This record gives sequence, C-alpha cells and structure tokens, in this order.
Amino acid sequence: MFTAVNLSRASQAIVEQIRGLLREGKLRPGDRLPSERELCQQFGVSRVTVREALRILETGGLVLIRVGARGGAFVTSPTSRQVGTGLADLVSLSTITAAEVTEARLVFELGIVPLIVSGATDDDIAELRALTKRHAQAVKAGEYSMQMSAEFHTRLAGCTHNAAIEMLVHTFHGPLLMSLLEVQAMAPLAGRKGCAEHAEFVEAVAARDAELAESIMRTHIGRTATRIKAHEKRSR
Repeated sequence: MFTAVNLSRASQAIVEQIRGLLREGKLRPGDRLPSERELCQQFGVSRVTVREALRILETGGLVLIRVGARGGAFVTSPTSRQVGTGLADLVSLSTITAAEVTEARLVFELGIVPLIVSGATDDDIAELRALTKRHAQAVKAGEYSMQMSAEFHTRLAGCTHNAAIEMLVHTFHGPLLMSLLEVQAMAPLAGRKGCAEHAEFVEAVAARDAELAESIMRTHIGRTATRIKAHEKRSR
C-alpha cells in the first residue's frame, strides 16, 4: 500500500500518502495501520521518522494512537470540534477580530433561518424548547454561560438537516464562543436578554414564521455586533 519516500521530507511525505489513501477510500476510519516496524520497512525510513509522522496525523485527528496489547495506530477522521478549536486558535493568534466573526455570523446564521424554519421537526422543536428552558433556569440561578449560548446556536444548525451546514457551524464553534466571551466581558448581563430571544426564536420556528424568526435573529446577533464594534472603537 505504501511506497518509499524522499528522506529530506520523509515524515511529511508519509502524512501526505496516508491522507491520499484516505481520500481515495483505500484507508477508512477504524482501519489499523501496520506496526511501526512494518511502516519503517515499507517507507524506507527510521522509527523516529515514522513516529514523527504519526504524531502529525494524531494532532490532525486522522490517527488515534492506542497503547497495550491491542494497541497501535488506528485511522480516524477529524471532528468538527477539533477543526473549530483550530479556527479559534487562528482567530486569537491572527488579525481576525471578534467583530469580523460576528459579521460572518450575521451573513451565515441569517442565511440559514429559512432552512431552520422549514426543516425543523417536532422533535427538533421539543429539544430546542427544553434547551431554552434549562438555559432560562440557569439565568435565574446566575449560572448562564456563553457556552450555553453557543450550544443553542450550534443546535439550530441541526434543524436544517443539512450535513454541510452542520459541519460548518460545528467548525465555527470555537470562534463563536470566543466572540461571545468577549461580549460577556463587556456586558456581564448580556446573556439574560439573549436567552429570552432564543426562546422567542424557537416559538417563531414552531409557528413556521420565517420572517419573524429572521427579525429576532437579526436583532439578536446585531446587538452583539454593535457592542463589539463600540468596544473595539473605544480601544483604538
């Protein structure tokens, strides 16, 4: 399955071969890779090089390393949460601002409102109502967090029943949470109003009123955008 690699970039070449085999379907999540010794022989490299390649693959979420008698390197696939964490790091370490993240939310989350309204099932609506009820209780107890807010917005994506949209929203979870935490630092009570709007949005979805649902979401995210922009302007 594998071919010898150029020793000058051996570990990266191994990573690219395995990625290619995954794309072609020749390796699938759950498959166990050959032992380190066999990989060394097939790639024509040292164990140090193979281990470095496996670490890169593990960091990228493509391989899971298990120890013990039944251990080894098992093919997996990166989760949207891992990708979202990477995006959050990118946001925090680059010039991308919380204001830009929120503007992106306005474009994307408003765009999927019609799909949420038309696609949400009775079970989806029941789950959303239960979620907003728990969050309202957390508000009363002073325990509401921005993680809960992010949880609500991520769950909304599931109502579209569109795998691509769900993937995009899950990968954006990290940046979303980062921007919400920044808002919370500026306005500690922001979650109280936001939680109420979540409940209003769910009832608009239940009524299949796309226009009302979009209006609520526009107000909801727009207020966050206004706060962040004002804060960034004062900080300059």
